[in-house]
Amino acid sequence: MDVKSAFLYGKIEEEVYVYQPPGFEDPDFPDKVYKVEKALYGLHQTPRAWYETLSTYLMDNGFHIG
Repeated sequence: MDVKSAFLYGKIEEEVYVYQPPGFEDPDFPDKVYKVEKALYGLHQTPRAWYETLSTYLMDNGFHIG
């Protein structure tokens, strides 16, 4: 696992949508938004998603909460 981008491995539970970034708008659909499926830097949900991913992995591999 790439620790430098670890936050991007979490899966978020809530529905989050983002606008098209300036300069990358689809000319056929300028008002289109995108649903975020995975954690994204800057989202408030990202640290929690990473914690859930990491803790599940550790528990599945014999670690205990203590």
